[in-house]
Amino acid sequence: MSLPMLGETFPHIDVQTTHGPMSLPEDLKGKWTVLFSHPADFTPVCTTEFVSFQKHKEEFDALGCQLVGMSVDQVFSHIKWVEWIKEKLDVEITFPIIAGNDRIAEQLGMLHPAKGSNTVRAVFIIDPEGVTRTILYYPQEIGRNISEIVRAVKALQKSDEGVATPANWPKNELVGDHVIVPPATDEKTAKERLANYECFDWWFCHKPQ
Repeated sequence: MSLPMLGETFPHIDVQTTHGPMSLPEDLKGKWTVLFSHPADFTPVCTTEFVSFQKHKEEFDALGCQLVGMSVDQVFSHIKWVEWIKEKLDVEITFPIIAGNDRIAEQLGMLHPAKGSNTVRAVFIIDPEGVTRTILYYPQEIGRNISEIVRAVKALQKSDEGVATPANWPKNELVGDHVIVPPATDEKTAKERLANYECFDWWFCHKPQ
């Protein structure tokens, strides 16, 4: 088994979820996907993350991006936890949660023995063609910033227009909400860059998004 790699098709896995069986990445194609794992149901940090993902779901929906959660807990545990969140916290979790196992967790690189037997907090952003575009791993003790994951999806979609996004985009300290123009690869284009875009130099040009 090989780990997912950036730019490669997400590995095939057949899974059971709280919304029924799924085949990945086949059932994800046609939309962007944020597939994220959590260490365990009925744990405090994971609960805050699931509530936050649900609170941001409209933003993901607006980007044409679906959410899929996952841990090695069984489906009945996921179902009970979702019921608890709705009853106690008044938040209804509307996205599916995968019941993983050690084989799936190992295949996706989510089991890090030095960090215990639970899965780490992994995030896979998968594009509509089923290609893995971003991978993030967080330790169990650090909850994720869901707004940053929304930003990453937006940045990936923008990058598909043939540009790059700077640090902290769209609030970069140097270029604001501009995007980065790819560096020139020949002398003629380098000179044209300076005339056609705002530039610090020919290799560092930017433009409005």
